Amino acid sequence: MKEAYQILVSPHITDKTVKNNYDRRNDAYTYVFRVAKNANKFEIKKAVESFFGVQVADVNTVVVRGKIKRAQLKRKVTTGKLPNWKKAYIKLKPGQKIAEFEGMS
Repeated sequence: MKEAYQILVSPHITDKTVKNNYDRRNDAYTYVFRVAKNANKFEIKKAVESFFGVQVADVNTVVVRGKIKRAQLKRKVTTGKLPNWKKAYIKLKPGQKIAEFEGMS
């Protein structure tokens, strides 16, 4: 099995993820991470539990398509594509939270 730092690439922090990270009905937090493209849900769950010391209730993953970019170099227009990447929504059990992400909202 891979190490946690090989699976969790970085936290994906945007206005939308910070705003929607707390579910009042269930008293549960949801965090979003960029993960390795070849990681499955079980590996992601184990990596978060071992790295942050919390209990994970659910993991949902999405493969995000890379954007098409256009650039003009001198008189020629060239196109390129950014790579695809994988995003994981980590829902923690009620009462659990990751201390490193406190104070972001």
